[in-house]
Amino acid sequence: MTTKLRQFTALAAAALLASAVLAQEYPNKPIRIIVSSPAGSAPDIIARVVADAIGKGLGAAAIVDNKPGAGGIIAMTALKTSASDGYTLSLVQAAVATVTPLTYKAANYDIEKDFEPVGIVGVTPMMFTANPRFPAKTLKEAIDMAKAKPDEVSIGNPTRTSIPHLANELLAAKAGAQLKQIPFSSTPQGIQATLAGDIQMYTDGIAPLIALTRNGKLKPLAVAADVVLPGLEGIPLAKDTVPGLVVYGWFMMAMPKGTPAYILQKVNTELNHAIRRPEVVARMRELGTYPLPGSLLSAQRFVRSEKTLFANVIKQMGLQPE
Repeated sequence: MTTKLRQFTALAAAALLASAVLAQEYPNKPIRIIVSSPAGSAPDIIARVVADAIGKGLGAAAIVDNKPGAGGIIAMTALKTSASDGYTLSLVQAAVATVTPLTYKAANYDIEKDFEPVGIVGVTPMMFTANPRFPAKTLKEAIDMAKAKPDEVSIGNPTRTSIPHLANELLAAKAGAQLKQIPFSSTPQGIQATLAGDIQMYTDGIAPLIALTRNGKLKPLAVAADVVLPGLEGIPLAKDTVPGLVVYGWFMMAMPKGTPAYILQKVNTELNHAIRRPEVVARMRELGTYPLPGSLLSAQRFVRSEKTLFANVIKQMGLQPE
C-alpha cells in the first residue's frame, strides 16, 4: 500500500468515525418544526401528531412553531434562513412548495435549490363532486356536457391557484373540455355554493367532502388518486376516465439546504417509523391524508415530479408572478 493510499484510507476512516459519533450525539436539544398554518388547522394537527412521534423516536422534544401568513412565504423564509444543523424542520404543503414560488414574486425560494426534502408525510387526493341535481352521473358525462356546451358547466374550487384549482385546470386540459372555473375564498364558501346549486361541480381534497358524499348532499364523480384508497372504495378513479389525471395535495418534511446527510437519514428513518404507527395512520386518515413512507431519494423524486406537474399547469393557464 502506498503512503498516499494509506493516508487516504486513514482520512476516510476518520471521517466515518466522526460521522458515527455525530450521529450518536444528534439530537441533543429540542427540534423545531415550522408550520405555515395556524394552530388548530389540519396541517397543524398533522404536524403535532408527527412531531410527537418523531420526538419519541429521536429522544428529543419536537416543538411546533406556527408561522402563518403570506401564503406560506413567512414559514418558508424562516426555514430557508435557519441554520442547517438539523434542529429546524418544516411541514411544507404542496401548494407552498410548488405553486407559490411561481405565482408570487415575494416567494424568494425554490423547494429543490434551497431545501432538503426529508420525506413525504402524506397525500390527500382531490375529489370531483357535483350537486345531486346536476344531470351528469359520472365524470365522463360531465365532460361530455362541457364539450357540448363550452364554458357552461361550472366547477368551483376553494381558492385561486390552490391545488384543487389546478386539478380543475388539468381536468379541462386533459379532457379537452372548456369548464367555467369558479374560485372561492374558502372551502366552506365553495361547498355552500355547490349545495345551493349556484355552481354545478366542486373540487377539493377529500376531507371536507367525503361525509357530504356519503349522506347524499354531494354527488361523488371521481377521485384523482392513482390507486383505490381505503375509505374511498366505490368512487371511480379520475384517471380511468381521463388518463393521467392524478392530483394530490400533500405534506412533506423539509430542512434547510446543507443539512448533513447523516441527520437527513436519521430524521427520514424516524419519520417513516412515525407515519407507520397505527395511531398516527388513524389520525391522519381522519384528516383525509394517507401516509407515504419512503426514502430520501423517493422524496426528492416525488417533489421534482410534482413541481413539474404544477409548473406545466400554471404555464398553460398563462399565470405570471404577482
